[in-house]
Amino acid sequence: MEETIDITEVASATGLTPRALRFYEARGLVRPLRTAGGRRIYGRGELAWLHAVVALKRAGFTLTQITGLLGDRRVDLARLITAQLAAIDARAAEIAEARALLLAVQSRLDRREPIDVATLCSLIRQGDTTMTQQNWQAISDRYLSDEAKADFARTAPTMPEGFDQASYAAQWTDLASRIEAALPLDPASDRAGAFFDEWQALLAPFTSVATPAMMTGVNRMYGDMDSWKGEQKPPFPPQVWAFITSVGALRRGG
Repeated sequence: MEETIDITEVASATGLTPRALRFYEARGLVRPLRTAGGRRIYGRGELAWLHAVVALKRAGFTLTQITGLLGDRRVDLARLITAQLAAIDARAAEIAEARALLLAVQSRLDRREPIDVATLCSLIRQGDTTMTQQNWQAISDRYLSDEAKADFARTAPTMPEGFDQASYAAQWTDLASRIEAALPLDPASDRAGAFFDEWQALLAPFTSVATPAMMTGVNRMYGDMDSWKGEQKPPFPPQVWAFITSVGALRRGG
């Protein structure tokens, strides 16, 4: 009979907490056996599987990616690793920039020089930007397929020259605010159509490079906005997204 160990021993062997083990079980990454009393026990196969999960997590792969790598579904490993390296390189650049800023401030503090407001504001903005990007990464990982993530990494460098992300975000905020103020609005009305056309024009930098996998993932993410809006402020309210979606459905139906 195969030797088995309980969840406490597995946690000690893998470095995972019992809570993490139960979460991985819920995600289908591991399937422990149960005793007659309902206690979880793990065999050598389950333990080896968990060690593989831990190794892949350390390399930065998401649970969705790990499920594909360890499951029966065929995965384009070369493409997945390319996308993962691109994401890591982007995070590394952000961390390096934040570190340089912190070192500069620390150097001035060590010399007992006063820190001006502009420097402090710059530091705060850097921290906010990094946190926001991390939040979006965590959220998008739930909705984007491996193919979509690879497509995003491949198309990111093709944005138009001189593209200003801050200005672009401000335009989205303005449009979403105007649409929200106009609701409720008949999706078949001329005003609704004008809003939809403005939305599509603003979306053009994305749609010009988006693949079907990217579009599917993004639509799923915003369609499920209510489940994650507490983690990260969306660029527009759920009701605005629902309105634009309804106008689009009418356009396609016509």
